[in-house]
Amino acid sequence: MLRSALMNVMTAAALKAGRVLKRDFGEVENLQVSIKGPGDFVTAADRRSEKILVEELSKARPGYGFVLEESGRIEATDKTHVWYIDPLDGTTNFLHGLPIFAISIALAREGKIVAGLVHNPATGDTYAAEKGQGAYLNNRRLRVAARRNISECLIGCGIPHIGKSKEHPRFQADLKAVMARAGNLRRLGSAALDLCFVASGSYDGFWERDLKPWDIAAGIIIIREGGGFVTDTEGGEEMLAKGSICAGNEAIHRDLLALIRG
Repeated sequence: MLRSALMNVMTAAALKAGRVLKRDFGEVENLQVSIKGPGDFVTAADRRSEKILVEELSKARPGYGFVLEESGRIEATDKTHVWYIDPLDGTTNFLHGLPIFAISIALAREGKIVAGLVHNPATGDTYAAEKGQGAYLNNRRLRVAARRNISECLIGCGIPHIGKSKEHPRFQADLKAVMARAGNLRRLGSAALDLCFVASGSYDGFWERDLKPWDIAAGIIIIREGGGFVTDTEGGEEMLAKGSICAGNEAIHRDLLALIRG
């Protein structure tokens, strides 16, 4: 596991927020739930987690800015460092009692992601990466899968919910193209964890559109430090700005991108 001062700060914040999420996950039926939009829910647990993360990271690194799911952008005195935080990625899974959800934290320095951490409180798994230091799951070094034939691959994806109905035709076209070539597909409901599954070799590839920066910032560096390739769905470097992502090893990324490009 990475033991730098920065990673210790990120890990401590994630574990503290994670303990609250795990407690609330055990009492999910009692949570106060409000509706943000069709099929897109926010819970009291989500807000509690974000509050803890902001407090802990601000205490350890005063002056850093934030880009947050619930609270938006928080400007600060240090204009070169920005935290990207999703306090509960996989909210629908959380609400339905599925243990596939995570806290995602990434740090950008002068616009470049330099560290990322994804923690699943339900399993205790923590994925982490720092630029030039590799990617890890707990104490195990990560490496993307070596398969090069997409017909033998397990590919992950994200399915737009009812509130994103405008995205349905595009996804259906992508799905038709990938289903015709890939060995099998999965949709688990947490983009942050999906990207970590690519880094660990559990998935051979992954794509999704209409994402937010906090969904994918940590996963991007975790995949790259695990030896993988990740771009937007046009093959560029605008993942955070465009909200689309395509990932895999060199061969599978290339083949998957060709199927869904644009």
